[in-house]
Amino acid sequence: MADRLEFEKRLWDEGYQRVMGLDEVGRGCLSGPVVAAGVIFNEGTDIKAIRDSKTLSLEERNELCSIIKSESAFWTIKWCDPEEIDELNILWASIKAMQKCAEADGADPDYLLVDGNRFGSTIQPHTCIVGGDDRSMSIAAASIIAKVYRDEWMMNLHEDYPDYGWDTNVGYPTQKHFQGLKEYGITKYHRRSFKLRTEKERED
Repeated sequence: MADRLEFEKRLWDEGYQRVMGLDEVGRGCLSGPVVAAGVIFNEGTDIKAIRDSKTLSLEERNELCSIIKSESAFWTIKWCDPEEIDELNILWASIKAMQKCAEADGADPDYLLVDGNRFGSTIQPHTCIVGGDDRSMSIAAASIIAKVYRDEWMMNLHEDYPDYGWDTNVGYPTQKHFQGLKEYGITKYHRRSFKLRTEKERED
């Protein structure tokens, strides 16, 4: 079994006490925000069930989300909405959402573990880890609470916009989503900078 505390242990041994794992979800979606989360665990915390959110069932994610929130020293969720995504592009909107987590009131991280290979300019010490959501417990925890939050957000939006399949695809490109776009047009929650296969505006 992979040691998902390898990075945290090394940093704790070096004297860092508030190591924040950062991850985002929703980069590949056609609609909705890109959502990031940041999680800090107290030194020595080891919750072995935490792993990449994409490998967990809905029930497992929801259960772990509650455990993470109760067992962590700090957690936060931030996002960039479709307008910011269209303005910045999805990569920089994702980075901005993670930076918002690092700068959240009460966070005060002294080191950042970031999923991916880029984080932008910051004076904060950090390490980017490709595949970090399955190599770092802190990053995996962030991926879980971000996904639970975003999925619930999109499922709630489905109640008002039932034509795009957001209750199941949560904004990702699927046949149902493209069919809804073709028939009913773009909502204010769609990312206009993405290939939506329609120029049709929806009137609400």
